[in-house]
Order: sequence, then structure tokens, then C-alpha cells
Amino acid sequence: MEYRHLGRSGLVISEIAYGNWLTHGSQVEEDAATACVRAALDAGITTFDTADVYAGTRAESVLGRALKGERREGLEILTKVYWPTGPGRNDRGLSRKHIMESIDGSLRRLQTDYVDLYQAHRYDTETPLEETMEAFADVVHSGKAHYIGVSEWTADQIRRGHALARELRVPLVSSQPQYSALYRVIEAQVVPACEELGIGQIVFSPIAQGVLTGKYVPGQQPPAGSRATDDKGGADMIGRWMSDEVLERVQQLHPLAADAGLTLAQLAVAWVLQNPNVSAAIVGASRPEQVAENVRAAGVTLDAGLLAKMNAILEPVAVTDPLKTAQNAPAKRP
Repeated sequence: MEYRHLGRSGLVISEIAYGNWLTHGSQVEEDAATACVRAALDAGITTFDTADVYAGTRAESVLGRALKGERREGLEILTKVYWPTGPGRNDRGLSRKHIMESIDGSLRRLQTDYVDLYQAHRYDTETPLEETMEAFADVVHSGKAHYIGVSEWTADQIRRGHALARELRVPLVSSQPQYSALYRVIEAQVVPACEELGIGQIVFSPIAQGVLTGKYVPGQQPPAGSRATDDKGGADMIGRWMSDEVLERVQQLHPLAADAGLTLAQLAVAWVLQNPNVSAAIVGASRPEQVAENVRAAGVTLDAGLLAKMNAILEPVAVTDPLKTAQNAPAKRP
């Protein structure tokens, strides 16, 4: 495993982080989830990302139990707040009420006194940004989080949030966007803004929900048990990439991966880690061997020629429009 600073902060995280979106508490049984966490720890992963909304709060509980007994100072635990976690009008968003109640719920489920990074899971258009940032500052100043971050915010939203964070003397150090060789919307605006402000990217879906593993073959049915066959949300997430045009281009990556001595999944994770603004790539798993495979992307340097060939293959089907970052569904009040 290799380790990187999170942006220009002093916090060091593993460049492969383990995330439990779509798995813990829903797609896999707890024994399997715990085995994946153990595999991550054995591989040198110290950074674990979750959110209160994952599996209706169950994912945090599963992760807390899986990490119980580990040396807390040797871990970086990340969670998020924004999406609905209950039926009430205030059980969502980034109001002061919801943030202050949510951090306590997350700490209880994670069985820890603090999280290393507390993230706004989306931008809340229904709450004044000043209210949100003041609440985050109080979370940090009370010792319940060391740093704050955002997820899927636009460059302008990040700039305004960062300015308020500086006024409030709270370290806003990270952005967590979707980023892969197929989904590159952060490159035009978000990354330049974050480089200027000293904010690092902790990216999710680096293998595009599994499409960049090459296991989906054009003209063939998805493998049994794969995300594309999951009726609990996985199939919806991956649907945008399941066209023959995309799948055919992914298959063209096989010779490049072979030349680099990598699997397609490792190539995809290594690709995002070549971006100097990326501090970590989040990988998920339903089996321990998937963790072991993805970790081999750590420390890999892809030469310029390979990157150029890979980009040429995927650019015609890659999503690059920076406005896609702003297309976030609001946490509407009932």
C-alpha cells in the first residue's frame, strides 16, 4: 500500500480506501462484509469510507462492528450526512439540526468518539450555506470530527464553502466525486479549483460500478450475481454503461492491461490515481479477493503512452460535461 496526504492537509490516508456503499447491510451478509474489511486491513488499507444513508444506516453499524478492536489512531474513518435517514422533514439535508443529530448517530453506529472526515454528501440548496458551515465548524470544534469535506459539489460551491470554512477556522480538505476513465466531469472545473484551494479528491466508482473490469461482454447476458443483475439498486447504477458501444471499447483495453501486467480493474484504479489531485480511490467489495486484486493498483505508474492509448479508446464514450456535477437531486422535504 502507498499513502498520500489528503490535499494540502497534514492528514495521510491510504491511496486505496475501502468503501461500503451498496454492499454492507444490503448486498452482502455481515460475515462476508467483515471478511472484506479484514482483507482491507491485511492489505494495508487504513481509510474506510461510509455514509449514514447507506443501507438505511446499517452500513455504518456493520463497519463499526468490523473495525471494533482495531487501534483507532491507526485508522481514518470517513462518513457523510445529507440524504434522508428517517421519515421526518428534518431527517435530511444540511440544516444545523440534522447535522448535529446525524453526527451523534454516526458516532454511535461506528462505535467511535470521532470521525476523521465528516462530509456533506451533497449540496443543500434549501439551507443557507452559512448555517451548514457553522454547524460543521461546531462538529469539528467539539472534537467529533477532525476535518470536513464535500461530495459532488460544483467548483463554485466548493469555493464558497472553503471561504466560509477558513473564516470559521475549520479545515475543509476534501471532495468526494464520482471519477473514472469513463466519467471525467470533475476535470474541467472541480479539479482546478481544488488544486488552487489545497483540496484533495477521494474518488468513488473508479471502475464505473464494475464495467471497467471487462466482465460485461457486448451481446452477452451479464454474469449471474453481478451488479448488473442486482434488483436492489445496483442494476440502476450501472445501467448507463451497459450499451454495446461502451462495452466494446472496454474490451479493447485488455491488451493495454496485459502490457502493464495488470487486470482491467487494476488498470482502472491505477488510471484515477495518476491524477495528482486524487488522494485516494475508494473500492468496494463483496468478496475478500476483490479487495486483494484492487489493492495491487497502489503505487502503479502508468506511462504516458499507455495513458494516451487508453484515453483514445474511451474518450468517445466518456462523460466529460462539467455541468453533470450540478445535477444532484435535492433532499426534498415531504
